[in-house]
Amino acid sequence: MIGTVVNIILVIIGSLLGLLLKKGIPDNIKKIILVGLGLFSCVLGTKMGIEMQRPLVVILSLICGGVIGEVLKIEDFLEGIGARLKRFTKAQGETSFTEGFVTASLLFCVGPLTILGSIQAGLQNRPDLLFIKALMDGVSSIILASTLGFGVIFSALTVLIIQGGLTLLAGQFHFLTNPAYLNDFASVGGIMIFAIGIKLLGIKPIKVGNFLPALIIVVLLTYFIGLI
Repeated sequence: MIGTVVNIILVIIGSLLGLLLKKGIPDNIKKIILVGLGLFSCVLGTKMGIEMQRPLVVILSLICGGVIGEVLKIEDFLEGIGARLKRFTKAQGETSFTEGFVTASLLFCVGPLTILGSIQAGLQNRPDLLFIKALMDGVSSIILASTLGFGVIFSALTVLIIQGGLTLLAGQFHFLTNPAYLNDFASVGGIMIFAIGIKLLGIKPIKVGNFLPALIIVVLLTYFIGLI
C-alpha cells in the first residue's frame, strides 16, 4: 500500500500548494491554465483511445455504460458526495468545489496506470508504477487546485478507495494486465479523459461520471468474446 499512500500524500500536498497559488493568480491566468489542462487531457485521452483492439467493443461499452450511468444518475451521485463534503468542510466560497472533486477523482483513477500499478504493487510488492503515477497526480493536483479549488484535495479519498482497493484485491484483477483486456479498457478510459478535456475547455458540459459503468462492461464484453 506504500504506493497508494505516497500517491495520497502527493495529491494532498499538491492541492495545498495549488490553493496557496490560487490566491495570487489573476483570473485570466487561471483560465489559460484550465485551457492548457483541458488540451492536455484531450491529447492524453486521444493517445489512450487509439490503443483499442476491438472498436465495436469500445463503442458498445460506452453506449451501454452511458445509458446505465444515466439511469443510475452516477454523475449526480458523485456531485452529491462533493456537495456533502463541501458542507462538511464549510467551504461556502468554493463555487467549483464539486467540479474539482469529481474532475480530479476521474483523472486520478481512470487509466491503465492505476490498474497496472495497483496490480504490480499488490502481487509483486513493487510500487514503481504507482510512484510514477503519484508524481504525475501531485503535479496535476497543483494545477487543478489552483483553478478548481478546495474540492481537488478530497480526490485523495477516491484514490484511497479505488487504487487502494485494487491493490488489496490485486490477485482477483491480474487478468486485466493481459493486452486483450488492457488495450480496450485503456481506450474506454482514454475516451472518458478526452471528455473531461472537452468539459474543462468549456465546449460541452459532459457528464463523464455517467460513463463509469463502461469500464466494467468493456471487461465483460472482452471476456465473453474470448469464450466464443
